[in-house]
Amino acid sequence: MHTQEDNAGPVPAFWIMSIDQHYQQELDPQAVIEKVQAAYPNGADLYQLAPLDQLHIGGIKASERLLCHLDPKRHTHVLDIGSGAGGLMRQAASLGVQLIGLDITHDLNRLNQGLNRCYTGEVNNPVLTGDAHHLPLADASIDLILFQHSFLNMPDDLQVLQECRRVLKPGGQLVMHEVVEGESPEAMQFPVPWAAHSSQSHLLTDTALRARLQQAGVNDITLEDWSQEAIDWRRRQLAKETSHTRVKAPLSPAMILGKRFAAMGKNLVHNLESGAIRVIEVTARTPG
Repeated sequence: MHTQEDNAGPVPAFWIMSIDQHYQQELDPQAVIEKVQAAYPNGADLYQLAPLDQLHIGGIKASERLLCHLDPKRHTHVLDIGSGAGGLMRQAASLGVQLIGLDITHDLNRLNQGLNRCYTGEVNNPVLTGDAHHLPLADASIDLILFQHSFLNMPDDLQVLQECRRVLKPGGQLVMHEVVEGESPEAMQFPVPWAAHSSQSHLLTDTALRARLQQAGVNDITLEDWSQEAIDWRRRQLAKETSHTRVKAPLSPAMILGKRFAAMGKNLVHNLESGAIRVIEVTARTPG
């Protein structure tokens, strides 16, 4: 499959990197935390932190929709795979659910914990540095697993899902807010927030994702398309980012994603509008 990069010619050597390096290369957790403290000396709320910790398509509203699946009475052990800067975790804590975070990028975990100290709410989320291909958790120990724009970075998707199946309790739930390959994958342009180059992006079609879930041993699978909402949201964000009259926000995704964030945002709109990618919600359940 041919994909378009953000410039022609051979792939620069510095793009061929592990996914933790992709997220870590321009990130200085302590510097980011100091900027948050300077901007909000009395603490920041969920919406003020959102430009830093809600970097997925749809932002804080998409997280709100995803977290509707949580029931504090039933879901006492919930795992957020690819927890990043921790926005979903803090938002869940505001609803009374303490998530367990797992991310392969140690500096993002450091930032996550630092932002907890900057947050006005009460939060006590454990955070693990680890690989979703080898979850550091006991068999049948988790009630619900969340993915939010993290499965797309995982090269051996079947192994990740089999690990999820292993750690989920009987009747446990798997909930995903993910990017999948659209009907026009040849139109894909990079960089995007989750990948500088196609070697870091592992998108499945929705059909292939359903098949992987079945192969991993989960059932009751439903898929819901969120693509139009995603396009509308990203257009609004792009208009804000390129407006000459807007008041500059004290926090920005560029503090994490670096100087290529503007190109990432434009490519995201192109990829959604051209049908290179789609955004879906997936729910599934383990037998029992």
